Amino acid sequence: MEVELLPDREPRARERVDVATIFAEHHVGLVRLAVVMVGDQATAEDIVQEAFTRTHAGRSTLRDPGSALAYVRSAVLNGSRSVLRRRAVRLRRALPYEPPVRSAESAALVDQDRQEVLLALSRLPRRQREALSLRYYLDLSDAEVAEVMRIGESTVRSTIARGLKALGRALGENK
Repeated sequence: MEVELLPDREPRARERVDVATIFAEHHVGLVRLAVVMVGDQATAEDIVQEAFTRTHAGRSTLRDPGSALAYVRSAVLNGSRSVLRRRAVRLRRALPYEPPVRSAESAALVDQDRQEVLLALSRLPRRQREALSLRYYLDLSDAEVAEVMRIGESTVRSTIARGLKALGRALGENK
């Protein structure tokens, strides 16, 4: 019995990234991450929307469609960094940046401890703030944090340890 192998006439189509599913499952968490990074909801939503827009536009060019979520997370972090850089430039040239005033309703809902933690977190170096936010706010593993931040897992662990120690000092905890 002879078996004839037919040539593959159709090139394999690249696997398409389902951006809508990623959006539905991770949008809220990514907005929260961006809020922690930049300090206001409207800017955070813009950053996340831009990250998803770029992911959608380039979904056919992603080398590994399985890493689309990591790509979006990286895009959100990079977008946050860009916003913070622009703010720093404006700060040097104009009046100091003041976070948006919260409404009476939202101020009543947010308790004092959370505000203190967010304030202490905002005073940490960027890398520590990002690592802590990814690890504890989005509940990512060390490997996932390393992939998003493009650093080694051991660097993630040491950065998180230093960040936690600094947060403890800032919050008056004796360890």
